[in-house]
This record gives sequence, C-alpha cells and structure tokens, in this order.
Amino acid sequence: MPKLTVLPHPEICPEGAVIQDAPSGESICRVLLDNHIEIEHACELSCACTTCHVIVREGFSSLEEASDSEEDLLDRAWGLSSTSRLSCQARIADADLTVEIPKYTINHAKENH
Repeated sequence: MPKLTVLPHPEICPEGAVIQDAPSGESICRVLLDNHIEIEHACELSCACTTCHVIVREGFSSLEEASDSEEDLLDRAWGLSSTSRLSCQARIADADLTVEIPKYTINHAKENH
C-alpha cells in the first residue's frame, strides 16, 4: 500500500504526518480524517465546496483525472495550483503521495465535525 505524507500545516497538522499503508481506492480526505488529521470538509465529502482542497506535491500523476465538477469548484479554491485537487475526490492509487493543506480556505466559518 502507498504512503501518504502530509506537509506541516500550522493548525491542522503542525508536525506534518506520514501515513503508512494508505488504502488504495480511498479518498485522500477520508484517509486524513481516519488518521486524526482534521482537514475541513464542509460538504461532507460530496464535491460541493472547496474546503478540503489540497496541493499534491508528489505523486500527482498517479491520480485519476479530476471530473468537470471538481475542476469547476477548484477554480474557486484559495491558493490554486496546477496540482490542486479536492481531497474528497482524489482517490489514492498505488503510488506514494505528498500533499500540502493550504493555509486558508474560502470557508469563513470553521466547521467542527
């Protein structure tokens, strides 16, 4: 199983994290949440917002292409990059991934899930 590395984020994951054996086929967001990395996900993983936006720093080419609806939402994400994905939609394949959680989201009120 691939490894998922999360770069340090000042609030969500200050020390960064390495998740060994991330399950292939699972969304990046679900894996983060299952490993106590509380990334925002205001729409409950339904591809209706951009709060779970991540920048894939390594392993981007291993992910399936984003859907048109994901691409449309990403246009509204803060800090958009050419390797940005909604973590609720990006499913882990067989390659190791390194992701960065942007410092800000467009969500004005933080959700407590």
